[in-house]
Amino acid sequence: MSIWIYIAVMAVVTYLIRVLPFAFFRKKIESKFIKSFLFYVPYAVLSAMTIPAIFYSTGNIITAVAGTAVALVLAYFDLPLIVVALAASGAAFICGLFIPM
Repeated sequence: MSIWIYIAVMAVVTYLIRVLPFAFFRKKIESKFIKSFLFYVPYAVLSAMTIPAIFYSTGNIITAVAGTAVALVLAYFDLPLIVVALAASGAAFICGLFIPM
């Protein structure tokens, strides 16, 4: 029974997050500061969720740094996402083979 309560609360919270901006902002936002703030919020939230996950995902900071370095270099050269992801994973794996736990 409690699972249904959890699902209902999650649905209400999700609904409110999507509806409240429409209720409060009836007219077009003119402020450049607010517009730029709202533009960069998704990037900031994604970074705040992704960066810690990168460095704690392998269980070893050295392998995580190796994978991240490879990913950053390949992304700088505009390689496809699948290439960057596979190369970073491979670099972290190979680095993990040579680093004792």
